[in-house]
Amino acid sequence: MQQKRIIISGGGTGGHIFPALAIAGELKNRFPGADILFVGAKGKMEMEKVPAAGYKIIGLPVMGLPRKPGLKMFKFLAMLFKSNREARRIIREFQPHIAVGVGGFASGPLLQAATRKNIPTLIQEQNSYAGITNKILGKKADKICVAYENMANYFSSDKIIFTGNPVREGLLNQNPGRQAAAGYFGFNADDKIILIIGGSLGARSINNAVLKNINLIGESGVKVIWQTGSFYFDEMVRKTSENKPENLQIHKFINRMELAYGAADVIVSRAGAGTISELCIAGKPVVLIPSPNVAEDHQTRNAMALAKKNAAIIIKDEEIDRNLFITILELVNYEVRLNQLSENIKKLAKPDATKRIVDEIEKMARW
Repeated sequence: MQQKRIIISGGGTGGHIFPALAIAGELKNRFPGADILFVGAKGKMEMEKVPAAGYKIIGLPVMGLPRKPGLKMFKFLAMLFKSNREARRIIREFQPHIAVGVGGFASGPLLQAATRKNIPTLIQEQNSYAGITNKILGKKADKICVAYENMANYFSSDKIIFTGNPVREGLLNQNPGRQAAAGYFGFNADDKIILIIGGSLGARSINNAVLKNINLIGESGVKVIWQTGSFYFDEMVRKTSENKPENLQIHKFINRMELAYGAADVIVSRAGAGTISELCIAGKPVVLIPSPNVAEDHQTRNAMALAKKNAAIIIKDEEIDRNLFITILELVNYEVRLNQLSENIKKLAKPDATKRIVDEIEKMARW
C-alpha cells in the first residue's frame, strides 16, 4: 500500500498551531503510517511546538506584509521570493497527496506551490473574517473549512464547508471535574476562580491591567490564575515581586489547559478564533478582550459573533484598566448570569470539527 503524504502549512501563533496539530493527530489516528510534514515560518513558535509534538517541520524565510511602505517592503519581497522557491522545492521533493493551509505566513507560498502542481489544497479558515492571504489562496483552493457563518462574503460558496475549528485533543477527551481541576492549582472546589489568558505569547495590555488592579485582586479573595505568556513572564514576575497577593498565581504557559478551563468560574481571554473554539468546548462564562493589533480587527468580529448570541461579554482593550476587574469580580458571584453565559456558549461548540476536516482531506487526497 502506498504511503500517504500530507503537508500542513502555517503557524505563527498558538491559534494556528494547535488546530494544525489537532488535524495531524486525527490523520495519524486514521492512517498510522502516514508521512505528515509541517511547513512553518522560521523563527516562529511552530518551529518549537511542532517537533515537540513529534512531527517534522521545515521553516520558510517568510514574514508578514508590512502595513506601511518602506525598507521593510524590500525585505518582505526578498524573503517572499526565497520562500516561494523553497516551497516549490518542498513540493517537488515530498510529493504530497494533499496540502492543508491553517493560516499564518507560511501558508501562502506553500499552497501556491501546491496548486501549481495540481495537488489538492484545503484551507482551514479559523476567523469570522478572512485575511488577505486566505482570500487570495481561496480563489484556487479546492475546499475551505470554516467556523463561522456568512463566509461566502470571502469565498466561493461551493467550496465552503462549515466544520468549526479544531481544538486540542486534551480538551475533548478529558473532563477532570471541578475538584481535580481546582486541586491541580492548589485550590479548593468551592473557591471562586478566575482564569486570565492572553494567548501563548501573552498580551501586554491585559498583563498591565492585572498590575494596575493587583490591590483589588488581593482584597477580593477570589483566586486568580494568570497566564502572562512567554514574552512577558519575567517582567511580570519582577513587577509583582513585592506586592503579589497570595490569591494570585503567575504562569508563563499552562500546558494542562483543560485543567485551567475546568477550574475556572470565569475566563478572561483575547478573541482569537482558536481560543474561542476552545472556550465554546469548555462551556465556561467568558469575558473577551479583542486585540486591537490584528489584521482587519478580526478579533472584534469573532467576539461579536458570540456576544450577539449572549454567549460572551466584550470589553474593549482601551477600557480594561478601568472596567475589567470591576466586571469580572461582580460576574464571578452572579450565578444567574454565569449560568446564562455558560449555557449559551456551549450551544456554539463544534466538538467534531477535527474529524469533519479530516473527512474532507480523506475525500480530496489523491492517494
